[in-house]
Amino acid sequence: MIYGIGIDLVDVARIEKMLAKWGDAFIRRIYSTEEIGYCREKTRPSLHYAACFAVKEAFLKAMGTGLGGGITLTDISTVHKAGGKPEVRLYGEASALLQAEKMATSVSISHTDDLATAIVMIHKEAGQSG
Repeated sequence: MIYGIGIDLVDVARIEKMLAKWGDAFIRRIYSTEEIGYCREKTRPSLHYAACFAVKEAFLKAMGTGLGGGITLTDISTVHKAGGKPEVRLYGEASALLQAEKMATSVSISHTDDLATAIVMIHKEAGQSG
């Protein structure tokens, strides 16, 4: 059963401006340690920071909560499995909410040189009904 679907589109230039203006303070406030390590390894980190930001926003839209209820942006982390498949790893209140309801996430990310987009679906874990 699908609980919610969220989508977001991020202008990479907007993230580049935030990085130039606020640097590490911006990064630490928004991104998980996993995301920071992943993005910094890339030739163009801002593109990957934009994609991670899109995942965070898409997750919040799928939840229907926005930023609130104790969820912070660093509670929502994009990680990549071997082979590059992205997944959402949750911490704090975001993790507690999904675990309590036996929910899981699926994510898809895409980007061009200028835009990054993500779709997040929140659904019942396999084998769960109701």
